Amino acid sequence: MKYFAGLDVSLEETAICVVDESGRIVKEGRAANEPRALYEALRKIDLPLERIGLEACSLTAWLYDGIRAEGLPAICIETRQANAAMKTMPNKTDRNDARALAQIMRTGWYRQVHVKSQQCRLWRSLLVARRTVLNEMRTIENVVRAILREAGIKLGTPGRAAFAPRVRELIGADTVIMALVEPLLAIVATMLREFGRLTKQVFNIARKEQVCRRLMSVPGVGPITALAFRATVDQPDRFRRSRDVGAHLGLTPARYQSGETDIQGKVSRC
Repeated sequence: MKYFAGLDVSLEETAICVVDESGRIVKEGRAANEPRALYEALRKIDLPLERIGLEACSLTAWLYDGIRAEGLPAICIETRQANAAMKTMPNKTDRNDARALAQIMRTGWYRQVHVKSQQCRLWRSLLVARRTVLNEMRTIENVVRAILREAGIKLGTPGRAAFAPRVRELIGADTVIMALVEPLLAIVATMLREFGRLTKQVFNIARKEQVCRRLMSVPGVGPITALAFRATVDQPDRFRRSRDVGAHLGLTPARYQSGETDIQGKVSRC
């Protein structure tokens, strides 16, 4: 007899459901959302599990690595396909979601998702952190520009390093405007310093990573683009053809065809 498990991951706890090859529910339970706790809960079930399904989410990669390290056959499945199956359930609960995932594992109606290595996930986090600081810094700079425009002061387009000195120069002795702007300039200065530290980390990684150095030999490709591509692809051998990478990144046009209607859309992602 073969057995299949579904794990519905939430923030604090994970709902567990185990079914046999006929679809009958054998075991159900809950466990703390920790790799070791999940392993202990599955070990106590004491059944030979053929597949253990987890829906892709922010915690899945961490749990997946921990469960696989214990020798259990964990599989991360595509979210949209899992949601389509879960919609057949009349009630949306963690328990029902775990049941649906277990049945998906039993029927084989799923698309396995590649879980990136921990190193690539850390690189992606670094790039996201850098982009977040840059976006917030631009937001504050735009707020400063808006305050100055209210006073009839046009800032122009100074460079980021010259932004604060230029603002102070244009404000001059206007203490009312300066009292509004000075705290924002102090925040921008701090963010600019930390942004430089994050950028330096990206440059150091790209300088040491062989694949990034090869990518940077292409005209127009810098450290940030090279590291982003390297972290996104992770393992090139998971793509059967090189053109599949474009589809993975959403760079192929969307299409809707039904009967005589055939519409070619834009790319799904940029």
